[in-house]
Amino acid sequence: MQFHCGRFRLDLDTPKVMGIINVTPDSFSDGGQFNQIDFAVAHALDLIEQGAAVLDIGGESTRPNATPVPLAEELQRVIPVIEALVARDIPVPISIDTYKPEVMRAAIAAGASIVNDIRGLQEKGALEAVANSHAGVCIMHMQGMPQTMQLEPHYDDVVAEVKQFLREQRDACLTAGIAQDRIMLDPGFGFGKTRAHNIALAKALPQLLDLHCPLLVGLSRKSVLGQMTGNDVDARLHASVAAAVISAMQGAHLLRVHDVKATVEALKVVAALQ
Repeated sequence: MQFHCGRFRLDLDTPKVMGIINVTPDSFSDGGQFNQIDFAVAHALDLIEQGAAVLDIGGESTRPNATPVPLAEELQRVIPVIEALVARDIPVPISIDTYKPEVMRAAIAAGASIVNDIRGLQEKGALEAVANSHAGVCIMHMQGMPQTMQLEPHYDDVVAEVKQFLREQRDACLTAGIAQDRIMLDPGFGFGKTRAHNIALAKALPQLLDLHCPLLVGLSRKSVLGQMTGNDVDARLHASVAAAVISAMQGAHLLRVHDVKATVEALKVVAALQ
């Protein structure tokens, strides 16, 4: 399966890894560690060396109860990092993790090739921001907003409802002129879901393949893994790799992770043995 994003063509016949770069002071996992431009760029180059096929850069934490970041501040955090990486002519696409159309447009203009939107292009102007470019897009499902999403998540049928949302947003993209090979889908693990919801979605990944778009899965270091293992966020490496491996075996095409090297090596084993 091919995913077209800007000047890049990602071959997803075997699962690939998206490395996370949080340029934020309050991310749930690595907050503050990479919020200086030089450090963020160095970390990005290290992730490429470890085998990341995509770099996902975010300037606003979307952890539960996160405080929204003003537009100007988010732009100030992410655009210099994107520009610095583009100036180095890195060999992998840059993804901008944002739901704000203004940030999407600025990031694409700076050289980002993918928009990774937790709101699934629902914000006014977001769909147009992607449609008026050559960027790829990842549509994610989220119930509620980060400030409230984990208070009391409820679904009558989590798999059916998530699948329906992804189908509707995919179709909206197609109607807006975004080609299907530029669309990726993400069920949104941990975004307005309980442990039971996350487990149900993980088991149902093959059903989401019916939508005929690549699947992105982001379970790395998330609280559901802590609930399963009893480990704090900085001790979830093994659980995160296990979740990535199972997701790949269930059909996921791109794994969004913090621990790139370990995940890349695990996926090589999966590819060899499947």
